[in-house]
Amino acid sequence: MIFEPDTTNPYIAAAVDLRKIFALDAIERDQAGGRPAEQIRLLKESGLLTILIPKQFGGAGEPYSTALKITREFAKVDGSLGHIYGYHFSPIQNAITGGINDQSADILRRSAAGNWFWGNTTNSFSKSLFGRRDGEWTILNGFRPFASGSHVADYLTVAWEDEKSNERNFAHIPAEREGITIAGDWDGIGQTQTGSGRVLYKDVKVHESEIVPGRANSTDPIRLLTPLQQQSVLLNVFIGTAQGALLAARDYTIHHSRPWMYSDVGRHIDDPWIKRQYGELWIKTQAATALADRALRVVDEAYARGPELTADERGKAAIAIASANVLAGKVALEVTTEIFEVMGARSAVRKQGFDRFWRNVRIHTLHNPAEYKTRNVGTWYLTGDYPEPGIFQ
Repeated sequence: MIFEPDTTNPYIAAAVDLRKIFALDAIERDQAGGRPAEQIRLLKESGLLTILIPKQFGGAGEPYSTALKITREFAKVDGSLGHIYGYHFSPIQNAITGGINDQSADILRRSAAGNWFWGNTTNSFSKSLFGRRDGEWTILNGFRPFASGSHVADYLTVAWEDEKSNERNFAHIPAEREGITIAGDWDGIGQTQTGSGRVLYKDVKVHESEIVPGRANSTDPIRLLTPLQQQSVLLNVFIGTAQGALLAARDYTIHHSRPWMYSDVGRHIDDPWIKRQYGELWIKTQAATALADRALRVVDEAYARGPELTADERGKAAIAIASANVLAGKVALEVTTEIFEVMGARSAVRKQGFDRFWRNVRIHTLHNPAEYKTRNVGTWYLTGDYPEPGIFQ
């Protein structure tokens, strides 16, 4: 079957089954926005939320690529679910790679036992949440925007600036903690069920035992893989969306499209123009998928190195992921736009829902500009210099 994954891995097989369920109302949910509460319930029942947690802490001990492959599967029908599912694993992966200590072991064990879904309130560009020390507590006031997954989360990763030193800190706290309000104000044109609006903090207390030590200023290459997690998630959202859009368009073209009056063919699929354009879209999507698959292998190899990972190895992983991300975003935009040309005018109505593929890719590519990744790759190619580790690289 076209674009079907290898389901010998039981977690991938479970994701394919869920993808088919998610597809049933994906259009209606995209148009309604809000919370995918039922879908999160199904995810919890599936066992797919704990697959990266090591076995000794109650998880499945799967490699990071398994979560990314599942992200891709969900994005074929629902970019929002692919997005928040992929982001869910960032605090888990950081707890693993930051060095297992009493704190990280405890959070992994409780996350597995509680089957937690994680949300994020760590936006790096926003200096809008500040903390004031009060003995063994820190009191948070302000907000964080672009807090994807927070509206369905059991636990949150939160980042803030100290109001005196401006030092950035991170912590893990329960989403129902007193003083936290999920604003529910995300109104982007795409990714409508990601809950990527604001989370408001009013005198929220964070205990010193919940603060993640050494996270903010670490120079360890293994910890500097954190930005590549986000890039890998977006990369596979792009790939899954391109694949899903192309599959949906193919089905529509075969069963519903009518030939143009001057095409001199009885079936739309017999038009040489339609054949050529589908051929180009297929070839481009295959190329982007191949580069994305290579990036999956590279990121697994980097994580397998653990604390032995070198800066050079981290740099090679950054180039591989940036390269795949750039091509995936470009191809996804092309596919999700051009499918309308090969399906025909009757496909461009809201009830068909094909526009969601383009809207989801468009909003992500705007938040994740390819220009600077392309420059980083070009700089490395010409000089051998890897990108300076940063938020998006």
